[in-house]
Amino acid sequence: MIAQQLPLSGITVVSLEQAVAAPYATRQLADLGARVIKVERPGDGDFARRYDTTVHGHSSYFVWLNRSKESLTLDLKDPRGREILHRLLDDADVFVQNLAPGAADRLGLGVEALGERWPRLIPCTISGYGSSGPWADRKSYDLLVQCQTGLVSLTGSPEGTARAGISIADIAAGMYAYSGILTALFTRATRGTAHPVEVSLFEALAEWMGQPANYTRYGGTQPPRLGTQHPTLAPYGAFRAADGKEVLFSIQNEREWAVLCARFLDRPELTDDPRFATSSARVAHRDELNAVVAERCARSDAEEILKDLESIAIACAGVNDVAAFLDHPVLAARDRWHDVTVPGGATVQALLPPADLAGLPARMDPVPAVGEHTEAILTALGRTGAEIEALRADGVI
Repeated sequence: MIAQQLPLSGITVVSLEQAVAAPYATRQLADLGARVIKVERPGDGDFARRYDTTVHGHSSYFVWLNRSKESLTLDLKDPRGREILHRLLDDADVFVQNLAPGAADRLGLGVEALGERWPRLIPCTISGYGSSGPWADRKSYDLLVQCQTGLVSLTGSPEGTARAGISIADIAAGMYAYSGILTALFTRATRGTAHPVEVSLFEALAEWMGQPANYTRYGGTQPPRLGTQHPTLAPYGAFRAADGKEVLFSIQNEREWAVLCARFLDRPELTDDPRFATSSARVAHRDELNAVVAERCARSDAEEILKDLESIAIACAGVNDVAAFLDHPVLAARDRWHDVTVPGGATVQALLPPADLAGLPARMDPVPAVGEHTEAILTALGRTGAEIEALRADGVI
């Protein structure tokens, strides 16, 4: 897809980014056609490039987060590196950074300094705990924030807590940074004012903790850890079939409960049983209810159970592992997997952006090598070949 045909064509984003949160935000902007110039350290670049080597020698994180970007290497501790960055910011619309606390200010790239020199620039700061407050100077990473927001205390089984299996705090922050930047671009276009955007991992995930926060504050106790079970709905969770496979389904309302009793459990009298007549009652008698459901599931194989539940419009699914997800029929039928090139020329399968824009095919350009676009960017800024070689010899690029 040619970027010039996409909605953010003409928007330039300069990003001092690393790890997950900021690269996720800027990759989504690149998906929509923005030019994203990723500024990396000379030599090794973004340390997320070395998280693992599972994708043709490249990091699974980096390949996921950095397609369709340009990589420029700069030593920003060198005045010549900062001068090049400033020249890029002269023409940029958005500046994104998730450096360590205080690093942007030390480089003269704090929000106030940026606003004074580039009043139309939209700065976006992504931090662990916010730019103010008692934890502003603390470093953070995803699992720390999962712990600090209480998410880990909700995740797992009665026997113990568990980390969410993906970088959920980073992803939340990246999503809010992305939507905040889009809002700021819209506001600048319609009102002429460039509003800085600030997102912290902690506050992004805190927003996602809204339901358990209400439950705990007003109920007097936090939701229990129940594995695949649900703290406020029952039956809800995975049940083992006769063939040993697990099937997950949930009952959302009393109509579904009545249908389940009559047409799956073959126990219509349970509809009006005081132990199970309401959602709250079913939760209070979860163990008794689960025993009834488990006995019924143990009489049929998983495929038969899924067919029976689907026939009566009860939402259900098998419990996939990641390999099964990769071959999911929905992704195949909707043609969601597309090739993306990684450094070295190999291609990998990547999912299209989840928001489809009718008539606009998605942009799925290559993942850049470290500094791959440095020479082209500097040439476009007017640097000669000799000047570029001198910068490279001095370790500035």
